[in-house]
Amino acid sequence: MRILRPLTSKATYRRWVYLVLGGAISVPYLLFSAVAVPSLLPFVTTVARATVVGGLLTLAVVAATAFLPAVQVLESTAVRELLDDPVPDAPAKPRTRSGRLRAAVMFVLHVGAGFVVSFFSLAAPVAIGLSISAVFTGQLFETGEGAAVTVPKGWGSVWLPVVFGLGVVLLGYAVSLVGGLLRRAAAALLGTTAADRIARLERRTEQLAERNRLARELHDSVGHALSVVTVQAGAARRTLRTDPDFTERALGAIEESARTALDDLDHVLGLLREETAGRAPQPTLAGLPALLETTRLAGTAVTADLGGDLAAVPPVVSREVYRILQECLTNAVRHAGRVPVAVAVEVAAHELVARVTNPLGSGSRRSGGGRGVRGMAERVAVLGGEFSAGPVGGRWEVVVRVPWGSRR
Repeated sequence: MRILRPLTSKATYRRWVYLVLGGAISVPYLLFSAVAVPSLLPFVTTVARATVVGGLLTLAVVAATAFLPAVQVLESTAVRELLDDPVPDAPAKPRTRSGRLRAAVMFVLHVGAGFVVSFFSLAAPVAIGLSISAVFTGQLFETGEGAAVTVPKGWGSVWLPVVFGLGVVLLGYAVSLVGGLLRRAAAALLGTTAADRIARLERRTEQLAERNRLARELHDSVGHALSVVTVQAGAARRTLRTDPDFTERALGAIEESARTALDDLDHVLGLLREETAGRAPQPTLAGLPALLETTRLAGTAVTADLGGDLAAVPPVVSREVYRILQECLTNAVRHAGRVPVAVAVEVAAHELVARVTNPLGSGSRRSGGGRGVRGMAERVAVLGGEFSAGPVGGRWEVVVRVPWGSRR
């Protein structure tokens, strides 16, 4: 029956546990009140006034402790586990000032309602026991002055256990009602606000941006290494018997490329595990000569024109431009075949211009570029520079211009 649903629902008894937990938490505050009220009697002339002042002081202590991080985590966990999780997306620990204030209000409501429900929950079994005893003894309970409240013996007092039993049933309905009200209060007080949602979206955006950056790192580094390894392995297989010296150089290039890719992979995986930055430092333009040499060992003729002081380039620009040049060389090896590649880097006072060109060759290349081209464009956009890539007069040309400092 619908009217009995609150008494048979599991949610009611979880709410009962939640309220009894609030009553248990209220015990230290009751002890504080028991100490505070007598201590106020010398300063307040009447017991009634001392009780009021002590109660307000106790309430202030409850409100103050409600702001403790551990208390708010405890309250959030209790709400989630015992009130059917009314706010599944709420953080265990509020991050904003308004969130902490609302969590403190929820804790005060929990302790206050829990104290009342716990008091009646503990009194109910005692009252039922005394009422049953009174049917046989005619004595309900004794007062503090030795007098006793008496009732008729026998059938004349049978109504007492019935009334107290109905009181326990009503207590069950009251628990269901109060728990439901607290559940609604939790949804209103602990639910995420617009500021919390914006902060969460910002954190999610930062995480996605970091994942995209790491994906580009793997694409550029490991992709370049595998392209070199593929070309050099094929060349080594063909010249294994006819040209041992070339085969040895090819195997050395494979070893060096694989080692570099492994270091970069270890670095990126360390970031994905949220550890400290990997053991291998991020490559910069200082490593550009080694990159060019590795590409030459793959059988690609590379000419380089490096002007200016590469060490003067800001670290973030140096790292990103290195990755862009690495991607350009990888694309040339993968798509154009064994065609000559020209690399030019010019460093001015507050600007870097890099240009990579190569004949289109016999390999297929989409006019708009693939993921690598999009990744390069994203890197340049983050740096606030200019990027272009595409066929120009039978050649594929990539141009990167990145200003910094006073020229930005």
